[in-house]
Amino acid sequence: MRLIIAEKPSMARAIAAALPGAPRKQEGAIAAGDTLVTWCLGHLLEQAPPDAYDPALKQWRLDTLPILPDRWKLTPRPKARGQLAVIRRLLKQAREVVHAGDPDREGQLLVQEVIEHLGWKGPVLRLLVSDLNRPAVQRALARLEDNAHYRPLYRAAECRARADWLYGINLTRAWTLTGRQAGHDGVLSVGRVQTPVLGLVVRRDAEIRDFTPRPFFVLWADLAVARGRLRAWWAPGEGHPQDDQGRLLEREPAAALAERLPGAEGRLTALATQEKRQPAPLPYSLSALQVDAARRYGLSAKAVLDTCQALYERHQLITYPRSDCRYLPQEHFAAARATLEGACRADDTLSRWLAGADFSRRSRAWNDKQVGAHHALAPTGRPMEPARLSATEANVYRLIARNVLAQFYPALSTREVKAEFTILDERFRARGQEILEAGWKPLFTTRDEAPPLPPLTEGEACRVDETGVEDRETRPPEPFTDASLIKAMMNIARYVEDPAVRRTLREHDGLGTEATRAGIIETLVERGYLVRRAKALRATRLGSALIASLPEAAGRPERTALWEQRLSAIAEATAEPAPFLAELVEDLRRLLAHADAAGLRRSLAEARGEEAAAASTARSASRSGRTRSGSARSGRTAGQNPRGKRRPARRRSPS
Repeated sequence: MRLIIAEKPSMARAIAAALPGAPRKQEGAIAAGDTLVTWCLGHLLEQAPPDAYDPALKQWRLDTLPILPDRWKLTPRPKARGQLAVIRRLLKQAREVVHAGDPDREGQLLVQEVIEHLGWKGPVLRLLVSDLNRPAVQRALARLEDNAHYRPLYRAAECRARADWLYGINLTRAWTLTGRQAGHDGVLSVGRVQTPVLGLVVRRDAEIRDFTPRPFFVLWADLAVARGRLRAWWAPGEGHPQDDQGRLLEREPAAALAERLPGAEGRLTALATQEKRQPAPLPYSLSALQVDAARRYGLSAKAVLDTCQALYERHQLITYPRSDCRYLPQEHFAAARATLEGACRADDTLSRWLAGADFSRRSRAWNDKQVGAHHALAPTGRPMEPARLSATEANVYRLIARNVLAQFYPALSTREVKAEFTILDERFRARGQEILEAGWKPLFTTRDEAPPLPPLTEGEACRVDETGVEDRETRPPEPFTDASLIKAMMNIARYVEDPAVRRTLREHDGLGTEATRAGIIETLVERGYLVRRAKALRATRLGSALIASLPEAAGRPERTALWEQRLSAIAEATAEPAPFLAELVEDLRRLLAHADAAGLRRSLAEARGEEAAAASTARSASRSGRTRSGSARSGRTAGQNPRGKRRPARRRSPS
């Protein structure tokens, strides 16, 4: 008997439906011919709590830190014991096992750790499914691979889980216990990803709060030229007080010039024209979709992720959504027309976009060299029926389909014009843009570009009709939103101060992963470290105090982003886990030395920030201790408070 172990029941049902023979349900499995398909419920196993290594560690004490397991242990999640027993029984009957976890690092981990935990020693094949429609699953079943090829991916995921445990357990215990000494009665959760993300928001809020607006002044002149009118802006010379961006800092020079300008004549002394061709935006990765959906529809990152999961699992309208890739396999190009015609025919908006597509075009999106374990989000070809979808599901699906359809549209072709006029021996500049071919642009709602200038000829005369001086102020940075925070996590090198580290991170950008970024934001909100104010994400006083009390490196992104780089090297079999974990332990010892009750008391007293919502604060204070960074345990033992008393464990429902 061949046993296929899927990550989730929805995947198992799709695989069973694609196998020869009529599927027959059994306890915890589905039979099809000589194959049984069973499933996990997300993670069936988790890192064992500290007291599994030593019962004395059930009590939280500073003198037991750092906690460093000699031999790592996994323990079944309580609600998963039944399904784990089913898999154990089926493995005893199997001649061959097929690993059918999701095609990413975490999917490789959660099925393989079950296979190894239950002691299976026989052959294991790997099934990679990114589209739950029957034809796609059948194609995947015909291309089974040796699971040994994916062992480096498993080792990287296992290493990540252990690193998160070490970092979260030790630092959360240290700061919670020093917090108690400082008068804070509650858990202070620290995680290798969540804490640097919180640090981004805390620092942005401080920039906004401490920002002092500075006045500056601009002078414009409406000019009559041979074939129309345009507005030009004065470019002050070096003799005038300016800031580092060339903004005029005193009003008097602009006001004096404005009095002399009406009726003055000048000439167009420099004219530059440049034609540009801009290809269509690439298909979406999950994070890129979360950014656009937040901006367009005001959706939180988690709402977009949940919507994509529904479109993938329940409606089977899109391919695997937790992807960090924005490219498509070359083999998909041949079937793209049929796929998109099927996907778009039942929706008026998509049908209209489909009508303009030219399927003889081949864009840069079809690139096998850019495709890794998974490809960009794309329609599966199943018709989208708007009546069966929620408004949010329909909106998100249209975005995904639109970005794939755009690959079959011409490039956006524009002409940019920059003009410089000399009037009364002063320079005035104007710029405009003319759309030569709209291409893919009508499919997108984008910000308005500079309006076109009238036809111009270098050397032609101009006359000033009107002028004006505008009093303006510099503005603080915008507070983070779901969209901008996700984008910051994607492009974390921009927030790194060390130039050498910044250069290194440009090739390995990213804080968190596609699968965890939305959850990290929600975790910070649930724990009372962030609050939502309209679309803005703001740090609470507690969140600000935590960052202030930690060593600076713990609240900055450099460490975690470099960790992801090291984990990627392990996944690519170019590095080993042991040196990485050894360096982490040394790092932990240095961080733990900074746990200081007096400093934390001062941080709690001096912190500034928003007040957390009452519900969030209550949840944070009464949590059972499953503090996490992404999907990894990074806090106290489940069901146990800092004093060692038992509380009912709160468990996340399997996904």
